[in-house]
Amino acid sequence: MRPRTRRATVAATAALVLGAGFTACGSSGPSADDPVELSYWSWAPNVEQVVETWNAEHPEIQVTVTDAGGNTDTATKLVTQTRAGNAPDMAQVEYPTLPSLVVGEVAADITEHVDDATRDAFTDSTWALTTFNDAVYGIPQDVGPMMMLYRADRFEELGVEVPTTWEEYAAAAAQVRAADPTSYIGTFSVDQTGFFAGMAQQAGAQWWSVDGDAWSVGIDDEASLAVADYWQGLVDEDAVLQAPILTPEWNAQVADGEILTWPSAVWSPGVIEDVAPETAGEWAMAPLPQWTEGDSAVGLQGGSSSIVTTSSDHPEEAAQFLAWLNGSDEGATALLTTVNNYPAATAGQEAATSNEPPALVAGQEDFYDLAAEVAADTIPVTWGPNYNVTNAAFADALGAAVQGGGSYREALEQVQATTVADMEETGYTVTR
Repeated sequence: MRPRTRRATVAATAALVLGAGFTACGSSGPSADDPVELSYWSWAPNVEQVVETWNAEHPEIQVTVTDAGGNTDTATKLVTQTRAGNAPDMAQVEYPTLPSLVVGEVAADITEHVDDATRDAFTDSTWALTTFNDAVYGIPQDVGPMMMLYRADRFEELGVEVPTTWEEYAAAAAQVRAADPTSYIGTFSVDQTGFFAGMAQQAGAQWWSVDGDAWSVGIDDEASLAVADYWQGLVDEDAVLQAPILTPEWNAQVADGEILTWPSAVWSPGVIEDVAPETAGEWAMAPLPQWTEGDSAVGLQGGSSSIVTTSSDHPEEAAQFLAWLNGSDEGATALLTTVNNYPAATAGQEAATSNEPPALVAGQEDFYDLAAEVAADTIPVTWGPNYNVTNAAFADALGAAVQGGGSYREALEQVQATTVADMEETGYTVTR
């Protein structure tokens, strides 16, 4: 018999995992005298304090937290440690990296260990972030519903109305440049794949979808191309600043009041407070402008879930802890107050409405009420199994277009081609 190629093996794995799924093993009941000991990788600040509460209340299941680095680094380490047999029982992972961890048999199917109460703790769009073909591979932890942070004082100074549509945003951009040539309404950065993807979602795009073992890729669909055309128009007219964000130069411009908006997500006040603390109280948050007047849907930028790994000998207990951490009233509220995350669970979002607003928007008493309203209108999204490839291709192609005066539209078509080619080479069935 001819040996299976890597392509055939990956394709078979993708069909199994994202189709029928695989079942995690259960375990016998633990006790305080013989507790189950679980390890959890997380980059969330102060999460160990939340875990201490769990440990005190659940002597039969004890959790130890390790800071294994954040974001994409965690996914890479998880793959390596799973192959080496040293993976933790649980890990925090970003939503875009979860599909690759599912197909790579790092994230375990925990469907049988998740009850209806946990499922009902989240909106449908949030729950969809960790569910593939009706199988559950994680519990949502925090989310980043997109919103627009803006300098309220400078808008008032320049007589600019807060835009509610992207057409109004473009008009306001021209107004700002005319009134103060040292300032821009905002920034377009070519390395912000998550931001662009969120705007494309809002416009109606779905970059990936999966049906059984067949993937569809739509990075260059008409909605996404329209977003590319929009931002290229603003950059070409010098209506927005084209530059990387969160650099020393950009931070200085923000501190000096020369960048008037940051369309991003609910977590943005904390970021700007770090880079420009002297501007605290001068900002406000507004809903993200819409492509069509009267619409309210928004995409997501950022956020993470918690997974049980296939390496765990105690998936039932691990899922029980993650359900408490992310889905219970106690856990979700602690994520808000101790970790300073915007919780994925609706209970945590409701608890936030009684909190004081972040210091950056200190005068906006309805900040968390507005955030909860926006979060309820987020669009369900499916991320693909090779988001890391897409992310790199986006920065390369858009960067080349900016440097060479090329077309953002053609750059996005190149990202599509690179993404599809990589998926097909790896062994996925791609229908578009």
